[in-house]
Amino acid sequence: MGDPKKARKQYNRPRSPWRTDQLAQELYLLGTFGLRNKRELWKAQTQLSGVRKQARTLLAATQVVREREEKKLLDSLRRRGLVGEAATLDDILSLTVEDVLSRRLQTMVFKKGMALSPLHSRQLIVHGHVTVGGRVITIPGYEVPASEQETVVLAVGVGKVEAAGGDRAEAPAEQQAQAQ
Repeated sequence: MGDPKKARKQYNRPRSPWRTDQLAQELYLLGTFGLRNKRELWKAQTQLSGVRKQARTLLAATQVVREREEKKLLDSLRRRGLVGEAATLDDILSLTVEDVLSRRLQTMVFKKGMALSPLHSRQLIVHGHVTVGGRVITIPGYEVPASEQETVVLAVGVGKVEAAGGDRAEAPAEQQAQAQ
């Protein structure tokens, strides 16, 4: 089993890391989702690989085992927001790494228009300006469950000027005008 205090590696590196097409794809994903390094991408790929492996195993299992375990797998993926209500094992096999990366808090903040770029959304999260379900989350890689997807908002005290990256000199002038 292993020591519970000893952290394990949560990702697998690519078998051939220097293929041109793979490097180009990784670079595209890093830029599109604003990832810090390739390790974050490899974590998402490893998670997806594990889920797809479970689905392939269930397809080969007996009918009794398949019915029982398929429901568990589909329910967990629904909670994570990766598949819809009427999903099947084939839908799990068609998942891509983009689907997994789009569930990250960093991506959701950017897609909701709270930030100008994926890197700006990462900065807002790390600095504690984003809340999920009333809790401040400072982890850009936090996987937002489907039930909390609508509760992703900017924290109280973070104005539109700061969030949009506008001129910060305008904010005190507006506050002075409101005070008078």
